[in-house]
Amino acid sequence: MSTRPSSKRPSILISLIPIVFLIVAMTLNVMVFKDNATYGPNQFALIFSALLAGLLGVSRLKTPYQKIEDAMVASIGMSMQAMLILLVVGALIASWIMSGVVPLLILYGLKIINPSIFLFVACVVSCIVSLSTGSSWSTSGTIGVALIAIGQTLNIPLGMVAGAVISGAYFGDKMSPLSETTNLAPAMVGTDLFTHIRHMVYTSGPAIIISLLLFLILGFFYQGDTLNANQIEEVLDIIQQNFNTTPLLLVVPLVTIVLVARKFPALPALLLGVILGVVCTLIFQQDLLKQLAGGDIKSYYNFIVSCLADGFEIKTGNTMIDELFSRGGMANMLNTIWLIFCAMVFGGALEATGMLQRLAEAILSIVHGTGSLIGATVATCLFTNATASDQYIAIVVPARMFKAAYAKAGLHPKNLSRAVEDSGTVTSVLIPWNSGGAFHAGVLGVSTLTYLPFCFFNILSPIISVFLGAMNLTIERIRTEHDNMPINQPDYQEEIST
Repeated sequence: MSTRPSSKRPSILISLIPIVFLIVAMTLNVMVFKDNATYGPNQFALIFSALLAGLLGVSRLKTPYQKIEDAMVASIGMSMQAMLILLVVGALIASWIMSGVVPLLILYGLKIINPSIFLFVACVVSCIVSLSTGSSWSTSGTIGVALIAIGQTLNIPLGMVAGAVISGAYFGDKMSPLSETTNLAPAMVGTDLFTHIRHMVYTSGPAIIISLLLFLILGFFYQGDTLNANQIEEVLDIIQQNFNTTPLLLVVPLVTIVLVARKFPALPALLLGVILGVVCTLIFQQDLLKQLAGGDIKSYYNFIVSCLADGFEIKTGNTMIDELFSRGGMANMLNTIWLIFCAMVFGGALEATGMLQRLAEAILSIVHGTGSLIGATVATCLFTNATASDQYIAIVVPARMFKAAYAKAGLHPKNLSRAVEDSGTVTSVLIPWNSGGAFHAGVLGVSTLTYLPFCFFNILSPIISVFLGAMNLTIERIRTEHDNMPINQPDYQEEIST
């Protein structure tokens, strides 16, 4: 009886072909389509890159087609929860706008927040909410939406506002014991949760402090351009004329945040937020419903369901207010879901053919010391985020690859878990086709390339991690029998590949 030949190990050159093709295609799309590159062109680039990887796998590496297809399907399955959350967040945004929740938060924000410190405050608020909930995505999809709206009314560049929200949200996500990634990283390397969190203080602490200082400086720099008392007063008047802004509406976001903070699953918690928003619309926004929908129950139902599906729309006579509140809806998230879907197909193809693992192992082969080992870990996480398009893969794959290397170098596992979080978790949001970048661009309504330069925390975290590794600072060691063995010795590679 004949046996099916096993797949060949890909060469570096073959492994790079789909990556180079994707980079060239993405660059061309950005040059030609600008911000619209994520509305179709990048999706096609990902699909054709996956096709190229699959063709190389079948023709050159003898990888069974079914294995590649199964890996693509499994990869899509990994992102299914994120896609469902995106749909719910689209409905949540519409629900919270038509119920008056977002208008109320904007009203309070414009009355209380000084424009010169708005970016600083936005980052701090996002830190607090994300620490409480353990979720950067939930933070951006709830409080982040309101902060974006406030920033828009203050004429602060939305890239800066989104950068402040994302920086705070990811700091809280990293440092919260409720976070999935914060639990995943130490579990993958064999250390405990709170040891991991304490060790991250050395990198995340300086990163968030520097970020807050930069947002404070940016705020003062834009103070003269943003403060327009007459415009703000007009916005406040229009909000109060069109919405019932009772403080009771604050119950909706508070309940949602408390549920997520108490480890209630994100999907049902956000769905409950949608339902509470609809209930508040029926109770508190009767005048708005009569104006936009009509006076009978059937019209109410038609209007509310249409808003949840396609987004809320209002015409106040003020263009800025109309643009501010005419958003949300599940349909408006479909493009982002399409991008995540295609990205996961590409990641699955790379993983099934062994190209992703081959490229990561090549990085490990040049490691010769502690600094280069941590640098290689960070580089691998960045590479995995850019190719596999998912932060969870960017944590799991490098953690599994480098676990033996850290042990043989006499490094405590918490050094690896910190390096993985400093790069795998926080950089996903900086890549347009990664699920993190696609999610935040869709939810906040700001393209990834627009907010990227202002995600100071996300940029600084891997830099500080590499710096501390190179300087041998805050690196804890453990004595092992392999202390004098070179990190790139062959038996390292054998153990890592098993």
